Amino acid sequence: MHFKVEQEIFEKLPNACFGVVVAKGIDNTKDYPQIYDWLEEGIQTAAQRFEGKKVKEEAAILPYREAFRALGINPNKYMCSIEALFTRIAKGKGMPHINPVVDLGNAVSLKYTLPMGAHDLKDVTEGISVRMSHAGDAFLPFGGTEEEILDDGEVVYAAGSQIRTRRWTWRQSQHGEIEPETSYVFFPIDGFTDFNKAEVLAARDELEQKLKDVFGCETLVGFLDAEHPEMVWE
Repeated sequence: MHFKVEQEIFEKLPNACFGVVVAKGIDNTKDYPQIYDWLEEGIQTAAQRFEGKKVKEEAAILPYREAFRALGINPNKYMCSIEALFTRIAKGKGMPHINPVVDLGNAVSLKYTLPMGAHDLKDVTEGISVRMSHAGDAFLPFGGTEEEILDDGEVVYAAGSQIRTRRWTWRQSQHGEIEPETSYVFFPIDGFTDFNKAEVLAARDELEQKLKDVFGCETLVGFLDAEHPEMVWE
């Protein structure tokens, strides 16, 4: 199994970096009150932080908007996932509690102001890559029944030809959804070496520790950048 960021991504975003946590042996069917509390705390803190402010103008959000533009993505039309989370909270809409794994990821994401994905690895045979899309790649939106067929040239997270996340950190697919029976999870944390690398590493380490403490599962961590574009396990 591998996680790899193709060189073509670093040609467009030379300062991109990726924290990684992989967890195996999770029991996502139980209730974990501490995770509920962590997420609620994150929501309340975010609501206070952005009260009366425009999320898109915050210093922690601007580098993602600039990166979207560098990738040819309109950040006003397609918001980075962390901007979307904070915007929802700032509008007083809160956040739903989905399941323990997703809630934990969201709690850490909010704490460190970082986009973080969560992908079920049960059907992944080789690994996940960040690359440019190829004509014919397929993406299944959440709640959808019909796949979207992509053109060339969009930054995506992909497992083979199955697109797991469109427009870098915009939206994840129904494929790889974290469900109650999910036990094997890949968490990518997206940042920039010259802006928030310390936060990426801190979020990675806190997420790993919380996964071990709460679920008693096996974990491993990694960090990818232009000099170290791939990690392999198993």
